[in-house]
Amino acid sequence: MVIADAGMTEEWNRVMEDSAATWATLSEHGGEEVAQYAVAMAYRIRFVMQMSVREAMHLIELRSSPQGHPTYRRVAQQMHDLIEKTAGHRAIAATMTYLDTSDVDLERLEAERRAEAKRKAARAG
Repeated sequence: MVIADAGMTEEWNRVMEDSAATWATLSEHGGEEVAQYAVAMAYRIRFVMQMSVREAMHLIELRSSPQGHPTYRRVAQQMHDLIEKTAGHRAIAATMTYLDTSDVDLERLEAERRAEAKRKAARAG
């Protein structure tokens, strides 16, 4: 859903402006190290991650799983795509056999069902 569709554009803009003003004040008085914690989660903050192939494989395979948060899943899938197509490391990308690119509806539902079944089995046993 887009913010405008919900009729919240004005409120959204106000919150983002308040967040920017809070960041500026904290940055001036406490430094950027402190101010970074006052930024609204809606801001897109650029950062760089450096990792070995093994670390990338672990992160991508783990975070692309159906139980993962949809945002993490998209990022992990995009990372794999960038490794394979943009960087051209097709062999490395091909080793990520646990990568999940499926379109999962209600991501955590199956995991919750399995956990509930285990709880029921434990209570019954």
